[in-house]
Amino acid sequence: MSASPSMIKLEIFVPFSHLNEICNALQESGAGRIGHYESTLCFSPVKGRWRALPGANPYDGEIGKLQEADECKIEATCSSENLSETVKAVKKAHPYEEPVINAIALIPV
Repeated sequence: MSASPSMIKLEIFVPFSHLNEICNALQESGAGRIGHYESTLCFSPVKGRWRALPGANPYDGEIGKLQEADECKIEATCSSENLSETVKAVKKAHPYEEPVINAIALIPV
């Protein structure tokens, strides 16, 4: 694999209430383009768990209390050249103070 992969897989965790906003942000930023297709992604239900620490401004839950909630995990690809723009668009549309966005380098097959 080269030092700089050409494609990145994004994993984004979001409440179901904001699924469409994140999908739109991904599409508008050019993520999810594969060959002659665009807006490709998948999503699945997950259970999120966290504890907000003092100084946090949680979207859901209370400071110091362990929380759980149903969330959606969105998976989409983007080019490495477009990663910064895509992450910026997702963060702008995301309701969480600290959104979980994992960027994973892909090996072409």
